[in-house]
Amino acid sequence: MSQRTATVSRETGETTIECTLAVDGSGTAEIDTGIGFFDHMCTAFAEHGLFDLELDCDGDLHVDDHHTVEDVAIVVGTAFDEALGDRAGIVRYADRRVPLDEAVADAVIDVSGRSRFYFDGTFSQDRVGEFTSDMARHFAESLAMHAGLTLHLAVDGENAHHEVEALFKALARTLDDATRLDERREGTPSTKGTL
Repeated sequence: MSQRTATVSRETGETTIECTLAVDGSGTAEIDTGIGFFDHMCTAFAEHGLFDLELDCDGDLHVDDHHTVEDVAIVVGTAFDEALGDRAGIVRYADRRVPLDEAVADAVIDVSGRSRFYFDGTFSQDRVGEFTSDMARHFAESLAMHAGLTLHLAVDGENAHHEVEALFKALARTLDDATRLDERREGTPSTKGTL
């Protein structure tokens, strides 16, 4: 199997981030973003997607959580884009429906190289710990924009912790499915011959 890995660094006036990703991993994660619930979500993302993810972010949390979550998503999305390369041999499309107690999240992905994002749903509470609930939507959008994904997400529930966690898990499982290598395919999954 090819080594689909990437290491990405990003430094701005708002965050300093180091990220190492292995697409074909075992779900190990070393995460430190300074936001406990976001660390938990990134760990769940790695675990349920079977991605190996090392992520360290020093962000301007004295302002709020926005820059940290957005910039982590940019870096993780960029790492996926680099690790997948020309996308040769991947399944490309996938969808999953993931429940967590009363909450349920749907994810549909096309690893197309064309960045699009659509979201349907609301969060039942504004915050989960130090994490602004709507940043789950923004994380997914920023990841899609930088990984070259067309991504449709939806969520419904009564508890924001469950809603956000279901979204991260659905995203992880769907991205794992779509990026798997199909042994029957040799080239890029497109009639154009490229993505």
